[in-house]
Amino acid sequence: MARASADRPTERVAKKPAGGPRKDRPGRTVVIRRGAETCHAAPIDSVEQMASRIEAVMRAAEQSGLLREKNSRIGGRVSQALVRQAKRQTGIETDTDLIEFALATVALEDNFADTFKESRGKVDPEMKLGF
Repeated sequence: MARASADRPTERVAKKPAGGPRKDRPGRTVVIRRGAETCHAAPIDSVEQMASRIEAVMRAAEQSGLLREKNSRIGGRVSQALVRQAKRQTGIETDTDLIEFALATVALEDNFADTFKESRGKVDPEMKLGF
């Protein structure tokens, strides 16, 4: 397999489901593009901060009803180094808990930065803000 350079996004081609296309999904190949610009990680200063972040994310997911039923299974092939580093960064020991935390993090993303950028220039400059 060719190595990807830092400035060129890597491409992965998803396999089509066995037995032909499913009725709920078009029978086509999906190309996923990843690049350095898509990776964002907030710096975590300590193990306690990471544990606190994990607890907060999982509590929010629970309160949102995202963890009520565990009736789905997910599987895929990923780099062992990726899993090892993610476990090291988070302190999470099991694959299941790591996947659940990662999915909860994505599901609870509030897109604050994008929303904040979209609101630029929409507040009346004459508005009194109290300071």
